[in-house]
Amino acid sequence: LTTVIASCLAVGVAVLVEPGVGLSLQIPNINVKEIPSVANMLIDWFPSNPVRAMAEENMMQIIVFSLAIGIGVLVCGEKVKIVADFAGQMAKVCYKIVGYIMKGAPLGVFGLITPVVVQNGATVFMPLAKLIVCAYTVFFLHAVLVYGSLLRLVKIQVTKYLKKIFPVICFAFSNCSSGATLPVSITYCRWINISKEVASFVLPLGATINMDGSAIYEGVCAVFIAQIYGIDLSLSQYILILVMSTIVSIGVAGVPGGAMVMLTMTLTAVGLPPEGIALVAGIDRILDMGLTTLNVTGDTVVSCVIAKSEGEQLDI
Repeated sequence: LTTVIASCLAVGVAVLVEPGVGLSLQIPNINVKEIPSVANMLIDWFPSNPVRAMAEENMMQIIVFSLAIGIGVLVCGEKVKIVADFAGQMAKVCYKIVGYIMKGAPLGVFGLITPVVVQNGATVFMPLAKLIVCAYTVFFLHAVLVYGSLLRLVKIQVTKYLKKIFPVICFAFSNCSSGATLPVSITYCRWINISKEVASFVLPLGATINMDGSAIYEGVCAVFIAQIYGIDLSLSQYILILVMSTIVSIGVAGVPGGAMVMLTMTLTAVGLPPEGIALVAGIDRILDMGLTTLNVTGDTVVSCVIAKSEGEQLDI
């Protein structure tokens, strides 16, 4: 539901602000492979070879396979307790490894941005400043209107919540990876007395399919590219952007740049030139910081809401 609201906000604000109107940018030619239809995309969610899906990092196939395994483990119960224990222990090991790797994330971000500025100068970002402002405006509005309302609904003060979760927000902003932020999110949610059952279910699931920031990215960028090319979108195309922004955000990998990859699918479905991805590639990292922060914030907010609905007393 929050992702649908995010898509609507993204398209609405982009239509009002018109970030692509009046800009003149050189558009390089790039080759983008043809994206399958929505029907074929849905069918492709079910893996014919789960091992290959993991090797190719096909997130939706991995999710579907994992859900099937999880349902099987629940049905079998104590008979396969060793399988559940193994999965839990392996998750802890992976979280620890990723945690060590991401200690160098700030240096990595600096290394990614520096060559772009050195080669092109800071003016490379100026024509796209309106797009950045538009996207961050939607990020802020969604956080205040939707997440703020959810917190007030369960009688949690927004200021206290921000004080408790602020380190998680900073970590997400710096590394642009929902997956890498997951161990930090779980740790801080446990510190505010969210139960292990809630945190261990809501946060990993949200890090994959609750991508409000990614949905906003898809919607704003699609409208921006249409405006740059001077394409007047019909009502049905706007509706299709809303639908595709919501759908493809579910399949976005929780890694830096994941949303830009899925943008190809949205553009193709709406009939916009997929070459338009090149227009936002230069500022993708800047947008990725904001959308990842919103994604992670949404996961923690939903965790608080679920915990409250279960009658848990939170230290917040």
